[in-house]
Amino acid sequence: MKRFILFILLAVLVGPLTLRAEVSFTVKPPTRVYEGQRFPVTFRLSNAEGSDLKVSQINGCTLLYGPSVSTSHSYQVINGRESSNSVTEYTYYYKADKPGTFTIPAATVVADGKRYSTKAVTFTIYDTDAANTPASQRPVDVNDVDTQAAGRRVNSDDVFVRIILSKSSAYEQEAIGCTIKLYTKYSISSFLPTRQPAFDGFLIQEVDLQPSLNQVETYNGQNYMTAILKKCIIFPQKSGKLTINSGNYDISVVQYDNVNMGMFQVRQPKEAKIKVNSNSASINILPLPQPQPEGFAGAVGTFKVDSRLVGNSFRTNDPATLIYTISGTGNIKYVKEPVIDFPSEFEQYTPKSDIQATVQGNDVTGSMTVEYTFVPQSVGDFTIGSDKFVYFNPQAKQYVTLNTPTYPIKVAKGVSAPVTADQKDVENKNSDIRHIYLGDKNPAKEHSMVVLQSWYWFLYLGLLIIAIALIVMNRRNTRLNADITGRKTAKASKVARRRLKAAEGFMKAGDSDKFYEEMLRALWGYLSDKLAMPVSQLSRDNISATLSSKGYSEESAEAIVSVLDDCEMARYTPDSSSRMDSVFERGVNAINQLESNRK
Repeated sequence: MKRFILFILLAVLVGPLTLRAEVSFTVKPPTRVYEGQRFPVTFRLSNAEGSDLKVSQINGCTLLYGPSVSTSHSYQVINGRESSNSVTEYTYYYKADKPGTFTIPAATVVADGKRYSTKAVTFTIYDTDAANTPASQRPVDVNDVDTQAAGRRVNSDDVFVRIILSKSSAYEQEAIGCTIKLYTKYSISSFLPTRQPAFDGFLIQEVDLQPSLNQVETYNGQNYMTAILKKCIIFPQKSGKLTINSGNYDISVVQYDNVNMGMFQVRQPKEAKIKVNSNSASINILPLPQPQPEGFAGAVGTFKVDSRLVGNSFRTNDPATLIYTISGTGNIKYVKEPVIDFPSEFEQYTPKSDIQATVQGNDVTGSMTVEYTFVPQSVGDFTIGSDKFVYFNPQAKQYVTLNTPTYPIKVAKGVSAPVTADQKDVENKNSDIRHIYLGDKNPAKEHSMVVLQSWYWFLYLGLLIIAIALIVMNRRNTRLNADITGRKTAKASKVARRRLKAAEGFMKAGDSDKFYEEMLRALWGYLSDKLAMPVSQLSRDNISATLSSKGYSEESAEAIVSVLDDCEMARYTPDSSSRMDSVFERGVNAINQLESNRK
């Protein structure tokens, strides 16, 4: 009884934290079917409860009975993230009436208030003579062990890896779903990537998953066991035809050898080692429309903007906060922090940003929250200017401008600092009535004009110099505040060092994925600010040329490009955590070299 109560409490506590997987509805076709044979067709609904199932008749077959319903549940923890899965299978049993190629029509079911549909798939019914064909002469069948004999050549259509892109063309910075999937007719005993596909020209957002051969899929009219090896969302950084190079894999497949034991035979598994190359996938990347509107900083997707001022009363020397939130779907992780127009009488602190992003389908959804802390220094009426956020909507093929409101602020005098006992004693003495002096009064009768004194002219000249210096400084500050690009360039190193500090924290924590992600973000952001170019226009090919045109040495350009390449490579290389110290040190040195080694 105690164990039962403990289980219920654990389910209540863990249940709300468990992530629910994506709902899907698929069909599992029959394998090799012969005329007159009985065979099953299974429809699988994952991660939902279904109702109103509709299944059409299959030509050339007779429905015997169905559906037979079975349900299973599973729970797992991957990298600290909990997830649960449920599967409901509806199985119908048919009799094959005649040979030929037939189609299983699409079936539909209602789950979570939405109707899901399977794809129509084809299968073949062989005549009875084909049943007598030796297994070695029949095509390899995923569910027919007799066709998987040891020593049989494993062809390219028996085991292969595909790179599948969700789109054939896209705009710069537009999210693209990329899936790397294994197809096999054999069981797999070992799988080793020797070279991962290269995503040159892309930034990527990986999806956590646990590869497993648990799905049957029909491809080019043949049935395969499939496993998703890698799934990620990629963001193209330049236009033109971009290619994801093929990967190489060493795979051991399981074949079977029939061993004669006298009165019976047994199948003995044997491994066969093969090498498999995936396909290379190309996609046409369209450039963003020109001219780009003022304020566009590379955001592509669908977004909305919200800002709010914390508090409704403001006093001098009291800190206040403006919270700015960008949310939506797209390249949210690479959106730049907005530059807010604060009055010059406000002291500003470094903004704090927090990005929360998750993969949903073939896109990334999330939000970026930026907190701007400021301290009013003067009494009066002020206005925090509105901000303009511009993004490109690839579905509408146009730029969208969102404006945040202005915030009028009335600043009152803050509470004065507490008065010490000594200061209070002096104030009391100065407020008392003083004694009347009764002594002799001898007023001076000699007077001289102040303008004739030398100290007067020295003071006048000093005040004049100070006034001129203040005017020059004020004009310079006004010019710099108007030059937003110049301010970003001047502060590029400061912003990069703040991001490098975050990368150093991930390095000390041993989190290599977030370390390399933060290093890339720091380096790309630094180059974007330093060269006054959006990240979408930067590439390894034009970084060196642009730095050289701005007066930087070739060694400085090669150093930072080398660090970028190492970070990209380390994200897809096993055991890359041991190189974090070296990559971090080289990244810091590369930025320092660019700041100091200018021609």
